[in-house]
Amino acid sequence: MQTENVDMVNEAANSPAKPRQSAEIDIAEARKAFFLMVGFVALIWLLQLVNVADNYRLDSDYSIIPRSLSRLPDIFAAPFLHFGWDHIESNSGPLFIFGLLAAYRGVVKFLGVTLVVAITSGMAVWFFQGGGEGTVGASGIIFGYFGYVLSRGVFDRSLVDSLVAVVMGLSYYYLLTIAIPGAPNNVSWIAHLGGLIGGLACGWIFRTRRGLRYKSRPGGTSPATQVLPVSADNPRADLYKELGEMGL
Repeated sequence: MQTENVDMVNEAANSPAKPRQSAEIDIAEARKAFFLMVGFVALIWLLQLVNVADNYRLDSDYSIIPRSLSRLPDIFAAPFLHFGWDHIESNSGPLFIFGLLAAYRGVVKFLGVTLVVAITSGMAVWFFQGGGEGTVGASGIIFGYFGYVLSRGVFDRSLVDSLVAVVMGLSYYYLLTIAIPGAPNNVSWIAHLGGLIGGLACGWIFRTRRGLRYKSRPGGTSPATQVLPVSADNPRADLYKELGEMGL
């Protein structure tokens, strides 16, 4: 009886702390995401100042040139550069908003998403863009974040993320109109479409893994996750119970 009482006390003591700890982690990640995006936007503006002072030499040296092997690494540099003040001004707002939404659930995932969409957007331009003109700009990355926010709520089955995705989708639906053929001649719809596809894929690649989780060890000393509830009439309830007792 004494042991049961101790276990009940431990469980009662530990339960309220877990939601609080989770909320603290979310707030910490959101704070990191905010400062990360402030730094991201500040960086592209700093590079723009350097670019202007050097007569846009960075654009000519680091733009993506279709099917040029020597310029293939520039797929990672081009998103940080812009052709003019109008170009960078139009990108800065959506970049900050969608970047923050993409990063607030985890900065590490966000960095992975950024890498993937930089590759998919840049490679789309490198393979499929016509002519020999260079392409720069953060818009491919923006479309990647947009696609990631849209698909993350679906794959993670998160009501909050789904609502955010719907609101952002309605607010920025016009973005999709420049990710298809027929966009203005000076806009690389191929870069946008490549980024969007990469972002949608990232919703699945970086989805929250769901599976059998197990209880903490006796005494509550394990940093364990919670057990997914399994009803008694579940045909695999006995199997789950045995696996849980084995610590699997």
